[in-house]
Amino acid sequence: MKTLVVINPNASQTVTAGIEQALDPLRPFGIPIRCLTLAQGPPGIETQAQADLTIAPMLRLAAQQTDAAGYVIACFGDPGLHALRSQTSLPVTGIQEAAVMTALTLGQRFGVIAILPASVPRHLRAFGAMGVLDRLAGDRALGLGVADLADPDRCLDAMIGTGKTLRDQDGAEVLIMGCAGMAQYRERLEQETGLPVVEPTQAAAGMALSQIALGLAHQSGASDD
Repeated sequence: MKTLVVINPNASQTVTAGIEQALDPLRPFGIPIRCLTLAQGPPGIETQAQADLTIAPMLRLAAQQTDAAGYVIACFGDPGLHALRSQTSLPVTGIQEAAVMTALTLGQRFGVIAILPASVPRHLRAFGAMGVLDRLAGDRALGLGVADLADPDRCLDAMIGTGKTLRDQDGAEVLIMGCAGMAQYRERLEQETGLPVVEPTQAAAGMALSQIALGLAHQSGASDD
């Protein structure tokens, strides 16, 4: 049966397990979802160089999925998004792009909880390319790496505090979790901030599933025969 393939471009099985759990509410839609970990990826993607180095092996991994109905790139920053769209005519969504598009339907101004300060310029470049900087309330970093996100004692309070700052000081009406490794904290973050919180892998998978069901996809010169 055709399957939505979700690729975690870092090598962390912990992050992939969190993605698997976050996507459970979407499984009743009837299209199987398979989450893969890119073994050649870094433990966590925290720089532009790390993101760019995952693109070639990710494209090879995607091409090996002969039962794919569509793909999700599960890294905030969407490494290889346009390359994969040029490789296949199947639906391809990136979690950063999908999260922003979803957030725009939930509030006038969105705030992003990033992992490290170095992540923020990458986000701003992407938001500028999307033409949504005028809807961005703020992008604030926790100062924690991807591996740290698995420890609630280290990051949950920081995420809640950052979410409240984005709400109270920056005027955010909706929050975006700026890393796939944050998935387990969405419900608590919504409770503590009172704002809608977009978990990006959920947003991207939901978008991909709807495109698959409706027969929608980008145009590509590639062939999937």
